[in-house]
Amino acid sequence: MSVKTLTKDNFTTEVLQSDQAVLLDFWAPWCGPCRMVSPIVDQVAAEVDGRAKVGKVNVDEQPELAAQFGVMSIPTLIVMKQGKAVATRVGVQSKQAILNMLG
Repeated sequence: MSVKTLTKDNFTTEVLQSDQAVLLDFWAPWCGPCRMVSPIVDQVAAEVDGRAKVGKVNVDEQPELAAQFGVMSIPTLIVMKQGKAVATRVGVQSKQAILNMLG
């Protein structure tokens, strides 16, 4: 499964109405730690294909979504289930830590 680029236009359909858990990766291109966690998030997306969705939110392009979730530092990873945030981690996380967030 590919990682989806999330915007305010597709967020409701892709995340809030999803019947699967969704891992959100809030990031920006200029963020060094974000570039470190990005390939890990891609690996997680491949591993959870069919069980969960993975999406990336560029905080520079989608400031409304970042504000909606109170994202103050990036990278921030949030797991959504049935339209609600159920787990949040800030900073670089290991692949296992991210998988554990998804349950």
